[in-house]
Amino acid sequence: MSLWIEDRPSPNHDARPDATPIDMIVLHYTGMPSAEAALTRLADPAAEVSAHYVVAEDGLIWRMVPEGLRAWHAGVSYWRGATDINARAIGIEIVNPGHDGAYPPFPVLQLAVVCDLCLDILSRHEIPARNIVAHSDIAPERKRDPGEKFDWEGLARNGVGLWPEGVPDLGTGGIVRDAANLREVRAALAEIGYRVAPEGALDPALSAVLRAFQRHWRPEEITGQADAGTLARLLAVVGMVG
Repeated sequence: MSLWIEDRPSPNHDARPDATPIDMIVLHYTGMPSAEAALTRLADPAAEVSAHYVVAEDGLIWRMVPEGLRAWHAGVSYWRGATDINARAIGIEIVNPGHDGAYPPFPVLQLAVVCDLCLDILSRHEIPARNIVAHSDIAPERKRDPGEKFDWEGLARNGVGLWPEGVPDLGTGGIVRDAANLREVRAALAEIGYRVAPEGALDPALSAVLRAFQRHWRPEEITGQADAGTLARLLAVVGMVG
């Protein structure tokens, strides 16, 4: 698929730090009523937010910040030890009103274009599959986007990101509550890339991370619980990130 790209420059960017590789892609939804509302905000100097690309429902791509510059899309975030995610990531906003709007399904054409745009980016930058993530993955206590309706499985089947194939659905029973097994859950989440404390009960912070994991890798059930089905997917993803 050839990409239909129009330039819509945003002033909201700065230089990437020297010697910092571009090794992440972060996917967002715009969370606004319309594409034009999102584009206006992403180009408003007072908003101090931007993205490298915005993908419309009909497949049109707006390029707002050149890839070589640091767009301001991640906010306070963390992934695999990195905290300045903007310095190393390319940010893609997907037009969708999000959870605070109607949160409609992402159109098939839009998903296909997001996938092709990611593949195009991957042709220029060495980005490991484990570093193609959701905004909710890097900021689970603040963000839910692009959410459980985004087709992460379809992207992974086309070479973008990770998806554990063939993991049986073990349901929502068998919730882990004891300290020893929760320690293992926390360690697995940290191995994938999330920021989690190594010890502790199932507190709100851990539940937020589990919901982020579920939105990405177990969208059938967004519970914030370490249940049997979530644990099966969790261990499968851990086995893929090495």
